[in-house]
Amino acid sequence: MSNDAGSNVALNAKPKATEIEQFGVNTIPDADRTSTPWDLFRIQFGGANTFATVLLGTFPILLGLSFWQGVAATIVGVLVGSLFLMPMGIFGPRTGTNNAVSSGAHLGVRGRIAGSFLSLLTAIAFYSISVWVSGDAIVGAMVRMFGIEKTPLISGIIYAVIGFIVIVVVVYGYQFMLLVNKTAVIANTILMLLAFVAFGGSFDPNYAGGEYALGSFWPTFVLSALIVMSNPISFGAFLGDWARYIPRGTKNSKLMGATLLAQLATLIPFIFGVATATLVTSADYVVGLIQVAPLWYAVMLIFVAFIGGLSTGTTSLYGTGLDFSSVFPRLSRVRSTIVIGVIAFVFILGGRLWFDLLGSVNAFIGAIVVTTTPWMVIMSIGYFVRRGYYVNEDLQVFNQGKIGGRYWFSDGFNWRAMTAWIGAAFVGLMFANYPPVIVGPWSQLAGGIDLSLISGILTAAILYLGALFLFPEPDYVFGPQGPRLVPSAKGAVPQIVHNPQSAAAKVAAGKDSGN
Repeated sequence: MSNDAGSNVALNAKPKATEIEQFGVNTIPDADRTSTPWDLFRIQFGGANTFATVLLGTFPILLGLSFWQGVAATIVGVLVGSLFLMPMGIFGPRTGTNNAVSSGAHLGVRGRIAGSFLSLLTAIAFYSISVWVSGDAIVGAMVRMFGIEKTPLISGIIYAVIGFIVIVVVVYGYQFMLLVNKTAVIANTILMLLAFVAFGGSFDPNYAGGEYALGSFWPTFVLSALIVMSNPISFGAFLGDWARYIPRGTKNSKLMGATLLAQLATLIPFIFGVATATLVTSADYVVGLIQVAPLWYAVMLIFVAFIGGLSTGTTSLYGTGLDFSSVFPRLSRVRSTIVIGVIAFVFILGGRLWFDLLGSVNAFIGAIVVTTTPWMVIMSIGYFVRRGYYVNEDLQVFNQGKIGGRYWFSDGFNWRAMTAWIGAAFVGLMFANYPPVIVGPWSQLAGGIDLSLISGILTAAILYLGALFLFPEPDYVFGPQGPRLVPSAKGAVPQIVHNPQSAAAKVAAGKDSGN
């Protein structure tokens, strides 16, 4: 059977959605790479065409922008975020593993824990948002239809049920997630389009907005665009989770095109959020939306918000559980998923029931943009100068409890890339303006306009490229064609040997001895 790249690899049959996935972050065999760029599109769009994205779409209005200003900020955020995200889908087919492990080629096989940290941060934020929104939709329906009072106990019970279902779906793995996302794409798109019928008589496109949250237009506009941008950026650490099932050799243009189209399609839920936020006067958007919607549409909102919550929650939680199973070898993918899910659920209860929702979301959104974008810039530059050359076996060294290989660098860390990432994240946080939690000491240098993104990008690019020129990487990481644009240094590939002190090695030794 021909794969998507045009080679003649006999592919295995696709696993059933109800089969628990067996692969961890180990390299996916060519015969099991049965996905296509179309699947990459569907899982991205399905994961984002939900009420979690709708909630982010309400922020421009909540921050005081008019409807058309909110639309403009949304389009800018989606487009800019998509440009940085597009290259992150090309690593998986080449390396056969997720993006965090792939980043070990540039940050070192131990330095790849930076990607694991970013995936954890993103998973907690978007898993929480998805459960919050789905739970609030159900609670809002109960308030309207049965006249019950919304209490923390009722909300907590609903959140727990949804959170548990999300974990179950993630435990089954990639194929089950793909099935859920197929359903979400269809159901949520229909719902968004029916909004023209449900709210056509009450919506006013000339909505003038309110008081600017940051005091003036441009700082508020930039903050709104950055919040929207966090949605495509949040996929950066996860695209490899799904792209690794696409055959190696698939054209980069197809992979990046699938990502661009998926993110552009998210303008549907984003604009839905911008538009409907102008209609809701309640401080609780989801409950307020159900109250102002026609009854027939309110019923549909409940069903689709639930399906959408599963979609966003699973795409966020899956990658983190997958990745942490390699960081902590004693935890399988399933156990790691459950542990991360429990931790995220504790944050859900705290962030929703005892703290300010706007402040909680704002803080995590800011942290995601400021720390993940420089990491993506470093990955993209690294791919370019390496000409896309990776040795998959050497990427798995840390996961297998070994040391050495092409990407060992200095005790498993490539300080060139690590310094660039840490420096860029630090500078970005100094300029960040995500009130009330993240407000950097330099945030007012441009009149309150958030410069965290541009400062982080420039710092990452300058520091990383500067280090590559001043302290060239060894020639063996570049492959037979050599480096592109940057110099290299002579060197011998460190021998790969078992590290008896590693957790992975101890786990393997325990299995060998029958423990």
